Amino acid sequence: MLSTLMSFGQKAKVKNLQNFERKTIHFGFSLGVNSANLGVHRYPIKPLDSLMSINVVSDGGFNLGIVSELHMGNHLGLRFVPTLIFAQRSMEFNFINPDKKAYMEERIIESTYLDFPLLLKYSSARLNNFAAYIIAGGKFSYDLASSEAVKNEEIAESIIKIKKSTINAEVGIGTDFYLPYFKFSIEAKMSYAIRDALIHDATELSTPIEKILPKMFLLTFLFEG
Repeated sequence: MLSTLMSFGQKAKVKNLQNFERKTIHFGFSLGVNSANLGVHRYPIKPLDSLMSINVVSDGGFNLGIVSELHMGNHLGLRFVPTLIFAQRSMEFNFINPDKKAYMEERIIESTYLDFPLLLKYSSARLNNFAAYIIAGGKFSYDLASSEAVKNEEIAESIIKIKKSTINAEVGIGTDFYLPYFKFSIEAKMSYAIRDALIHDATELSTPIEKILPKMFLLTFLFEG
């Protein structure tokens, strides 16, 4: 009985978009949401240091992009997806003053990224109208909302300054669904900066920090034709 059910479940169905992988290149667009974060590495705490801890609070954002993929075989593709990303996160600095009273200062860091990722995508063999894939590569990110040019000495409340441009590594997994007129994909991906993004300007907030490495989780829906 089990064998019969398994055979029925694996019965071949009519495949949609049978010539999709035979194209040289295809295009589409993507929509998604993200959760931005920061990997904060601080110097060792010194005696009498007033800064006790630094916490990062993630926040949600959204992204949209244009998909182009060069087919390099039935299972391998080179993907370029210029993407506009709106992201936000905040940093909480927990201090203790000489009177042993604790207080906290919060700094919100907003970013509007122009991302230029170049990724290799390796897909499994199709099972009827479904396939799974892994994707990995790198990207260049440019933050249109960066505070890099702000001079802390000219404002009342100092801010954490993040560089305009970062280089990131990306890795993710996804699923392809071949529909009658287009391919719909769901993709989960992590992005990690590979070099320090903090501008060290010797303020009370930046001095204790050795480096900041932005990172982001992205859940993306792709529509490709």
